[in-house]
Amino acid sequence: MKTISIHIKTLVLSAGVLGAVSCSRQEPQDLITIADARIHTARYIDTGEPGDSVGDILVFDQPLLDEQRQTIGNNSGTCIRTRVDHSYQCQWTLTLENGSIQVAGREFDAGASQISIVGGTGKYAGIVGDMRSVNNNDGTFTQTLRYRICP
Repeated sequence: MKTISIHIKTLVLSAGVLGAVSCSRQEPQDLITIADARIHTARYIDTGEPGDSVGDILVFDQPLLDEQRQTIGNNSGTCIRTRVDHSYQCQWTLTLENGSIQVAGREFDAGASQISIVGGTGKYAGIVGDMRSVNNNDGTFTQTLRYRICP
């Protein structure tokens, strides 16, 4: 029984290493999108003390644009206030014609935020990487995704 168990563990470990190697050799790709919060602003749900407080929720469903500001999809999700005047913990989905990309992480009130790409569907199944989100201070957010697709 020990021999079979060791061989199975070796096989599983080898498959994981080979999968990681094939993904790491692929050149990273970039996708730049713009979340447009000008028309469909996030809905603010005040859950605790009146005004900005821990636990407040943002819910959004907004157009997703390309760099030429043409609609390419949808940007929707939720954020929970975790630190007043500082940041939210967020999760959202970028829905495109050929699949979707799910992201999650801390979104800062000011400056750039590094958000993890946690999954994808369609063309983006097996996606790994991260997204840099920057508030453009005009009601839009530039989202630069740097990713690989791993088999």
